[in-house]
Amino acid sequence: MADRRLQVFHAVSRHGSFTRAAETLFMTQPAVTFQVKQLEEQFNTRLLDRGHGKVTLTPAGEIVFAYADRILGLSDEMETRINELTDELTGVLTIGASPTIAAYWLPQVLSTFKHKYPRVVPRVFVGNSESIQNRVLAHDIDVGLVERDTNDADLECTLAYRDELMAVMPPSHPLSNSKSLSPAQLQPIPFVDRDPGAAIRGLAEEFFRAGGVAPESLERTAELGSLAVIKQLVREGMGFAIISRASLNRELRDGTLKAISLEPRLYSSLNVLVPKDRFRARLHSTFAEFVVQHLSDYAKSNEAAADASVDNQLAINNPQP
Repeated sequence: MADRRLQVFHAVSRHGSFTRAAETLFMTQPAVTFQVKQLEEQFNTRLLDRGHGKVTLTPAGEIVFAYADRILGLSDEMETRINELTDELTGVLTIGASPTIAAYWLPQVLSTFKHKYPRVVPRVFVGNSESIQNRVLAHDIDVGLVERDTNDADLECTLAYRDELMAVMPPSHPLSNSKSLSPAQLQPIPFVDRDPGAAIRGLAEEFFRAGGVAPESLERTAELGSLAVIKQLVREGMGFAIISRASLNRELRDGTLKAISLEPRLYSSLNVLVPKDRFRARLHSTFAEFVVQHLSDYAKSNEAAADASVDNQLAINNPQP
């Protein structure tokens, strides 16, 4: 509804980059440049200074940006309020997710959510937890699904699920039949690690540090953002990795990898992030609440299945006369 030139100018100003704004708006860089030029011609003044690889606001640009921020915010709020007069949720929902969540949790969540709200169009971005959190803060993403907690005062963070982190290695590895592994036992083994900024990498470093092993002393054979590649390198014997239990179902079933609990046990948390704004679209709140409820129900069903499995095993081991 708002002037497209204002939307483009606002994005360029906020990101300090024509390239970054083009990526966010799903536009080409020449198209972004053209829209900004059109706005400058309308006001007959330069709004942005371009130099040394960075875009900064001129004094006139600062005035236009302040008003654009207010205009675009009111425009979004107006459209949302009008849409909320109907019971059916509609519109584009921008979601950010860490690689593990995107690959192993999000498909089922989106499938169920789309079945309930078919007119919602999810738009998903995948990145490590740090980058997703930053994009939620910048309002590039409506809802973030990350594997770490945050105390940022500008974010609302809700725990949806806890998943155990396991040491993963090939079945042929001498330690693959261990019941649990401590930091000292893992320290001499080559380590296939996650990329900097990944939540699981931070948790793993805390695990080793608490066990008296400096993370810097580990022999990292690779640092990767792709979970699929990490598992492939582990299968090929490049070292062990620390991976979420939920992402190992197929490999454990097929016997291509062995997963061993850490000692002490270590857990990642699936958290839902939304900005702490005065105004929040009903679509964003509904999806955030849906994720928490969906994964809470999943956790309860898993616990019930585990309890049933234990009861069955006890019945087998202790048959009634």
